[in-house]
Order: sequence, then C-alpha cells, then structure tokens
Amino acid sequence: MSDAIKHECGIALIRLRKPYQYYIDKYGTALYGANKLYLLMEKQVNRGQDGAGIANIKIDVPPGRRYISRYRSVDQRPVTDIFEKVNKKFRKALKGNKDKAKDAQWLQENIAFTGEVWMGHLRYGTHGANEIENCHPMLRQSNWRSRNLVVAGNFNMTNVDDLFGKLVSLGQHPKDKVDTVTVMEKIGHFLDEENQRVFERFKGIYENPDLSDIIEDNLDLQRVLHRSCRDFDGGYAMVGMTGYGAAFVARDPAGIRPAYYYADDEVVVVASEKPAIKTAFNVDYSAIQEVKPGHALIVDKYGEYAEQEFVTPIEKKSCSFERIYFSRATDPDIYNERKQLGKLLIPQILKEIDYDLENTVFSYIPNTAETAFFGMVEGLEEYLYKQRKKAIMEGILFEEELDRVLSFRPRIEKLVAKDVKLRTFIADDSQRDDMVSHVYDTTFEVIKKGKDNVVVVDDSIVRGTTLEKSILRMLDRLGPKKIIIVSSAPQIRFPDCYGIDMSKFREFIGFRAALELLKDRGMEDLLDEVYAQCVAAIESGNASQQNYVKALFDPFTHDELSKKVSQIVTPTDLKAEVAVVYQTVENLHRACPNHSGDWYFTGNYPTPGGNVVVNKAFVNFMEGKLVRAY
Repeated sequence: MSDAIKHECGIALIRLRKPYQYYIDKYGTALYGANKLYLLMEKQVNRGQDGAGIANIKIDVPPGRRYISRYRSVDQRPVTDIFEKVNKKFRKALKGNKDKAKDAQWLQENIAFTGEVWMGHLRYGTHGANEIENCHPMLRQSNWRSRNLVVAGNFNMTNVDDLFGKLVSLGQHPKDKVDTVTVMEKIGHFLDEENQRVFERFKGIYENPDLSDIIEDNLDLQRVLHRSCRDFDGGYAMVGMTGYGAAFVARDPAGIRPAYYYADDEVVVVASEKPAIKTAFNVDYSAIQEVKPGHALIVDKYGEYAEQEFVTPIEKKSCSFERIYFSRATDPDIYNERKQLGKLLIPQILKEIDYDLENTVFSYIPNTAETAFFGMVEGLEEYLYKQRKKAIMEGILFEEELDRVLSFRPRIEKLVAKDVKLRTFIADDSQRDDMVSHVYDTTFEVIKKGKDNVVVVDDSIVRGTTLEKSILRMLDRLGPKKIIIVSSAPQIRFPDCYGIDMSKFREFIGFRAALELLKDRGMEDLLDEVYAQCVAAIESGNASQQNYVKALFDPFTHDELSKKVSQIVTPTDLKAEVAVVYQTVENLHRACPNHSGDWYFTGNYPTPGGNVVVNKAFVNFMEGKLVRAY
C-alpha cells in the first residue's frame, strides 16, 4: 500500500517425525530443522519485521539436560540475527568435538536447538513497544515437563478485559493485561488442570517417575483447547508446544487468520502462507491443506497428527486483505485473485477516462499493486478485442483505419518508482512533507502535457495522506489533464480488531469523506444520534448486538463517497483534475469468493466482539480519545 500499515503476524511450526539421527544421516547436517525453519520464516518476513522469535523442544532427553531453547530478536534483521546465533552456538560447541558433529545423542545432550519440535514467529506489533519482551514465542515454565507451554500466534482478541477478569477469578495474578499473556495463561491454566486430572486418574496405579510418562501419554490437548478458547472472541491462528513434545495449531471458528499445513512421513509443517511451505519443502500446492476453522491440528508426542474440532465453527469469514495485499502473490490462487481484482475495475476506469484510451497512460504504485495492474491490462486487452471485433463486423474499414484498429495497444508506463535508499528521517514537519515527495522517482517526458489522462493502480487507500502529500503532487508535475487513482480494494470505512493496525476512525479517508458529506447535507445531527446509541449500548452491555456506526454511511452511495475522497486528497494548488476509483464490495467477492471477511469495508463483523469494538471506536472518536478500542 502507498499508505503503509502494520498487520498480521507470521507463524511456523515443524515437527520432525523421525529420530534426530535420521535427518543427520539423510541430509548430512544436524541443522536440518533449523535450516527449514529459517526458510519458512524468511519466506514470510513480509508478515512481520518488528521482531522475531524461535523455540525448540527436545523429546525424551535425560533429566538435568536443557530441553527447551528460545531466542528472540528485535534486531534490524531479526530472523538473520536469530539463526546466526543458533549457528554460532553449534560452531562453538563443536570446536574440539568435530568427531561428534553427526552423533545425535551427543548433540542433543550438549547443544541447544537440536530438538524435534520447532516454532517460529514473525512480529508486526499493532500495539506495545518494539521490545524483546513483546516478541513471541512466550514461555510458561514448570519443573514438570508436561506443564511447560510455549505459545506464539497471529491474533488479536476483542475481549481481553473479560478474559483477564476470568483469569483473576480463577485465582491467577497475570503479569500483564495484553492478549498474548492472557491467552497463554488461559491455556496454561487448563493444561495444569488437565495434568491434575490425569494424575488423579493414575496416581494409585503408577509411581513416579513412570507416572510422568503416563500423564504425557494421556493428556487431552483437544480438551485443553476447548476449555481455554471457548470464550475467546477474535481472529487467531495460535501455535503451541508442550514441554514433552506435543504441539498444536488452533484456528479461530470464523477462519479469520490463515493457517496451512503439510505432512509426510518425515515432517509435519505449519505456516501462515502456502508459498513458504512450498519453497521450504518443495511440495506440490495440492498437498498443502488449510487448517479448518474451529479446528486444531494436534501433533502428539510420537509425531502422530490429526485435525480436531475444539470450538464450534461459525460462518467462514477469512480475511480478504490477505488476498488483496498481505500474503505473497506467489501463491497461484492469490495471484489470480489479484489479477481479477484489477480486471473487474475496467468499467469504472473507462467511464472516468471517457473511454479515451489513446490519451491515457496506465501505471501502478506501489510495487505490490503490480499483479492487480497486470489484471487491469488484461481487462483492457479484452475490451479492445471486443471493440476491434465490433468495428470489423459493423462495416468496411479502409486499410489505414484497419491498421490503426488492429495495432492499437494500451499505453503502459512505469511512471513511479520508490527510491529505497532515501529515508524521510527529518522530524521538522515543514520539511518532512517535501522529503516524502522525493521518496518516489518519476519518469518524465512520457505524458502529453495537458492532454493525457494518467491511471495509477494502488492496492488500497487507507488514510490518503501519501496521496495528498506526495503522489498526486508528483504525478501533477508530469503535466496530465486528469489523474485517476484506482484502488483494487473497496473503501475502508470501519476499524479492524483481528490483527491489522487499523483501529481508529479518524485514520480512514473513507470515514472522513462520510463526515464531509454529512456536513455538506446538513446531517451532522446523525453523528450525535449514533454516538448516543453507541454509549447506551456500551453502558447496557448490548454493544455486541449491532454496529450502529453503519448508519453514518447509509445515506451515501459508493460513488458519492469516492467523489468526496477525491476532493479531500486533492491539494488546492494541483493543476490536474483528480478522481479516485474504488473496487466495489460485490466485485471483491467475485474475485475472492473463498475469503469473504469484509468487515473493514462493510461493517459486518464476524464475531460479537467486533461490534463492541466498532461502537467503542466511534465513541472514542466523538470524545477525542486517541486510543484503540480493544
């Protein structure tokens, strides 16, 4: 996006299903698991660059040997930083012990990160400081191997206060009131209870230390997850490891956050995106499966795995922003969906340029919009094919005119390129805007001044500030008659509360447009009406029942809001006419039929907590509070 936002997170899990010695013998390295996890994380680094973390568990090492290892980093390149440390640890341990480099037993007893279960996490912080304490994985420790818990996730909970209160009512004293700690402690509490339940069942039959192994073999992680997560409200894909080697990946009942897995006789692998698994393990896309909503992929101590329902699934509402922007377009399904998003915009674009293709140049910004741009060009070619056919069928064309009709192609240029070497570090606001405008380079002398239209495709327009302060001014210097900014996503009108850093109404250009239209039409009293409804619903505990803020958008059409956005982002001294074209929600669902989560566009939240958040967010806006509502 030209308006950068923080979003999502990335998860990875690897379970080696054979003895550690097997991988050393077959692949010639004791770092097989580490190398594969590194690939999984590097191929998902788009999902989080604020920090990273890994954890590793060894199964069945003797008492007195460390069996849980963890590294976290907030380095500028955190994934590289972590795995350099892992490699350094190996080199140091093998110095003087080179004869042990392929001895699995010695390695596991003497070197960290030689376990069979691996977890990785990439962090994009939607809140909280960028400190190592905020990086996953989180660790809940115990002297009982079966009570140790390591958790990481791609999630946001909307009901953290309620979950925190329940922990306190259980007698706990959580160290922090954030969803990461709350989730881990909730799962940890019920893992403790499950340990106690199994202990009571077998304590008269077996004696320690055999009883510890019996407990591990009989723990029911599905039961633990059901009891822990049944009152969670949010979007989540959580990965967890127990100290004895069992692991799980649990996905929310609406399938909001993504999780995919692959398994064969050597490994079970989980990641947030398919291409990461495809690249790291060189498997067919058809072999990679989606973890079903409301289900957990549970891998036991012995490497056996199964998908098990732990909460009742609801209507699937997978995040459509994954398809529009967040996930890598190397996934063939996502690639085709993004092309389709571009193609479906053609009727709106042609209308804005008055069908004048001869005097229109097409381009895109930023680079992530390239795939939608390809789809748009494909759509233009299809339109031209129909026009050529129509011209030929309707009458006899002279040779010169026939040549022109057959040879005409859309004018495509690379008008804008980002200068990655330039950093806008200047804090002085009066100078910073000018610096921002120079982060991009423009291609001059390809536009016919005062005659050409310029059409530029973007992934999405969130705040509109980059358009207003740099992109439109930069394009205006090329001398076009009209600038059309095309968003492959619909108008963002409502906050996200499931993992994307879009939490405040005041940030959205679509919401600002609605406010301006209300003012233009003398309908500002509607703001007070909706505010009163939201306050009453929150005070009565009924805010989960309805999104009252939708009423602010009901009086206006899609096109009216787009036109107002165009006016808001257009600098007063701009010479060119400006139009902003947004994807429609209907076409979004045509392009991405299996990912219908659209609450940021429509206000239709998939969980009750979403309605609570949107109503609170509007109250915060009306009261001038610059905080998120969850």
